[in-house]
Amino acid sequence: MKIRSNKLVLASGNQGKLKEMQALLESLGLEVLPQSNFNTPEADETGLSFVENAIIKARNAAKYSGWVSVADDSGLEVDFLKGAPGIYSARYSGPEATDETNNKKLLYELRGIPEGQRGARFHCALALVRHEDDPAPLIVHRTWEGRILESPQGEQGFGYDPLFFVPSEGCSSAELDRELKNRISHRGQAMQALLEKLNA
Repeated sequence: MKIRSNKLVLASGNQGKLKEMQALLESLGLEVLPQSNFNTPEADETGLSFVENAIIKARNAAKYSGWVSVADDSGLEVDFLKGAPGIYSARYSGPEATDETNNKKLLYELRGIPEGQRGARFHCALALVRHEDDPAPLIVHRTWEGRILESPQGEQGFGYDPLFFVPSEGCSSAELDRELKNRISHRGQAMQALLEKLNA
């Protein structure tokens, strides 16, 4: 799939995601614009999977912007919680959820659970559409394995990063150098796969 302009609309109002994706797309010389530039209302995420919700959000952004749009639907899957918070990661602690309240709820749900049962993974599904009715969205899906810590560690990143321990690095996601995180995270892996498809 070839992009015919140097602009790409990101279907998210999340500043953390915008910064990460702008950094990852610089190599293609693309200008990443937030959907808020086009007064885009939030999409109604009615899908039952990360991929479905990514497509819904990408189509919504393309409808209002008129530009090629990419959406990220990502979240945390915790084994002990049978996959929760999953697609509800952003609003795990309720409609007014914040990173802090979500993290507190996750720690509460895992209180007393030993390290060996705290396995988890981040998911990232990316969907890119050329226009609202694109019949063939470009889709990639990647995961990042780790486990949930018993207390927050680190100041970098956002969301569940302070609680997500990365075994290969021996620290939390929130303690990683930004460049390293962008390379090895679920979103970094998915973006690299997307770039490879766009360059193919």
